[in-house]
Formats: sequence, C-alpha cells, structure tokens
Amino acid sequence: MNHKENGCGFGASQAGDIVNIEEPPSCSARRTRTRILNWSVAAESEWKRLLRESLTGAESIAARFGLDPALIKAVIRQYPARVNPYYLSLIREKNDPIYRQCIPDPAELDDAGGTADPLCEEPENQARPGVPSLLTHRYPDRLLFRISNQCAMYCRFCTRKRKVGDPGKQPTRDAIEEAFRYIENTPAIRDVVLSGGDSLLLDDAPLERIIRRLWNILSSRPAGIIRLGSRLPVVLPQRVTPELCAMLKRYHPVYLNTHFNHPAELTAESRRACTLLADAGIPLGNQSVLLKGVNDDPAVMKELVQGLLSMRVRPYYLYQADPVKGTSHFRTSVDRGLEIYRALRGHTSGLAVPTYVIDAPGGGGKIPLLPDYIKAKYPGRVILRNYEDKEFVYPDTADYK
Repeated sequence: MNHKENGCGFGASQAGDIVNIEEPPSCSARRTRTRILNWSVAAESEWKRLLRESLTGAESIAARFGLDPALIKAVIRQYPARVNPYYLSLIREKNDPIYRQCIPDPAELDDAGGTADPLCEEPENQARPGVPSLLTHRYPDRLLFRISNQCAMYCRFCTRKRKVGDPGKQPTRDAIEEAFRYIENTPAIRDVVLSGGDSLLLDDAPLERIIRRLWNILSSRPAGIIRLGSRLPVVLPQRVTPELCAMLKRYHPVYLNTHFNHPAELTAESRRACTLLADAGIPLGNQSVLLKGVNDDPAVMKELVQGLLSMRVRPYYLYQADPVKGTSHFRTSVDRGLEIYRALRGHTSGLAVPTYVIDAPGGGGKIPLLPDYIKAKYPGRVILRNYEDKEFVYPDTADYK
C-alpha cells in the first residue's frame, strides 16, 4: 500500500512511512540505503531507512523465526506488527526477552482477563466530559496529547493495542486543532505529555510546529513544562540526532520519558542517543513495565536500573502490566512486583529504585505500591522493618491539631 495523505498530512501505517504534518511525503528528506555510522545530519536518513526495512508481514516474520505464517497472520490481522532491523538485531534466540516484546504471539488472541481500553482513555470512557479525542485529561494540571499513531516497533504488550498502527485512527488536522483549543481554554493545564504511538516518529519540522505552539501556551503559565513520551531511544535510537536535540533545546523546560524493559536494550546505540538528549539539557526518565518472561526477575531488574543510571536515565516508574485485551500472557502477580521492589530498595542506590505503580483500571490514575514497612503502631512509637527485615522503633509524636 502506498503512503496516502489524509486531511492533516499524516500517512498510513506502512513500514518506512514517516508521520508528517502539513507536508506531503514528497517533501520529506530523501532516504538513503547507505548505512551511516556517524551522528551527522545524514543520520536522519538512516532511521528512516531502518524503519522502511522493518518486518511487518506474517510471511517475512514467520520465515525469519520458523513460525506458522497462518498463526502469525491471524495475530497481525488484529494487532499490527513492525520490527525494524536494529531492534531485530538484539534478538539472540527465539522467545528471549527481546523476541517476546516484538514478535507476534498467538497468545495475543486469547481475550481472557483484559479489556481494550482498561485505563478509560477513549473520549466516551473519560470521567471529564468534553475532552477531545486526542487528549487524556485525568489529573487537574496535566494531560496527555496523542500526536502520532505510529511506532517504530509495535510492542506486543502495548496498552494501546486497540489503536496504534491503525490507519483509520491517525490524528487529523481538525483533531489536533481541537486539542490545542482545549489546552488554550483550560488555564489549569501547565504540563502536557506528547505521546502516541510515539511522539518522536514525527519528522523534526512537524514535531517542532506542535512543540512551538505548546510552548507558546505553556510558557506563560506557572511552572509550565513539555514532556515527550518515546520508546525510540530504545527501539530505534538512530532517530535521536544532533538536529533533533538542538530543536528540542529551544523549548526548555523539556523532559523525556523513555521505556527500557531489559538490560539487553542498553546498547552502545541507545547510550549514544541518551547522551545526546542529556547533553541537550533534557532530563531523562524511564518507565518500565513488569513483564513475565522479560524482566520479572530481581537480578534482571537490578541490572537494568543500574545500567540506566550509568546512561543518565533516572528509573521513574515500574508499571504493573495493565489488564489489556491480548496481553494476559505478559502479566505477573502484584506480589511478584513487590518482591522485585524489595530486592531493589536498600540493595542499590535510591536513585535507581523506580516507583512501583498500578495505573488503576477505570481511569483512576497511578497508584503507588509499597511493601509493608510499618510492622506495628502504638501510642508514641512506630515499629519499622527495614530492607534486611530488621526491626527499628521510631519515636512518634501525637497528631497535630
């Protein structure tokens, strides 16, 4: 299928097509087939080439890993697939942690224990009436703005499996304008997270148009900030170029949260991408998801969070997997998550310990989970348990009245 424009210039979700705004595909930078190893202007073409050469079809994926193409086709028919050559190169063997995150699995067709929109992000499910379709406005002073429906790699555990990669659900110009009007007319909003899909899958020029307009709104509000949500530093780090970072630097304060799940994703390429972003003054955070067969092991998680700190990426959240339709085979118990948290707290730097949270089904927002460190409470004292399971007494004071 060829790249087709709709009302806002966003393209269809084919491998290699770059999401664009107001510019037809013919205006995008010419792609090159030569692998570029440095981080010059030409590197922008490299990420597009890698994206274009992604595996997307059942036949190619099945042939690569000796799978039944009919089974893979059945999965892809419902949940699109895309694995670019870079992320594909990280797979060491079938069913390893990288493979599990990116290769379609017939288990995704098992509907048990999940819903399509458990976090109530769709307009008809949101608690606040009148929120535009591209926004999720859950907290008083901040919201999430989905500016792309594309990803460089479609994660098999994605919370938005229901919509990413669907060409019929691309953001339109009218929808983007509606979202901006809502932000402009809601003065309490001071913090906007640009997400998707993946916010960095837009070309630099259309991405800057969105960021510039947001900055013009938020810079006049107290403590206004822009945040980017992107997995591209993990799955396609070649997208992070000096030109992109120079553009982002013009609109500070800008923050970026990325999404490393396993130490095998901490490569020289991803380190270089994070270094470019950090050197541009962009604080980096990481949001992992607890996934069965990927990172549900204390030693794996400890290696991951320590490695992230060495790349100047602060472990921010560890999510309990959302009960999303088609992802039940990834879910672990909450007890397992608490066990992993206990294995981190006190056993590594506090900076390396993410907040373990459940994004409450039904749109309740993020709820932090902690092991029970308070063993007992008495008048004037609290009995505490530390990371080594030793008890300590804290002299408590009476409630302030």
